[in-house]
Amino acid sequence: MLNFTPRSIEKVEDAELRIVWDDGHETALDFSLLRRQCPCAVCKDEWTGEALLDPASVPETVAATRADTVGNYALSFTFSDGHGTGIYTFEMLRKLCRCPECSYHTGSETN
Repeated sequence: MLNFTPRSIEKVEDAELRIVWDDGHETALDFSLLRRQCPCAVCKDEWTGEALLDPASVPETVAATRADTVGNYALSFTFSDGHGTGIYTFEMLRKLCRCPECSYHTGSETN
């Protein structure tokens, strides 16, 4: 069973978010990936889950200019492209992990 409680969250330079979970697992996520996976209603159809954002429109160099906690369950980012309406639950962030150990449950989410 996956643990969705972060022990620590840190920004690594302008390129990456690193989360260490309570179970000791470490997740590293590029901000460009996070921007492409934005769950807000502008980027993802609320009913079907279909992506509305063209992934090619997000530059690899996009960075997070701000990150805020949302309650005890999520993070919200403001990105260098001006977008900032997505709420990324800790569960979503853990499931976006691309490490070999986690690849069995993230294969369908890659873009």
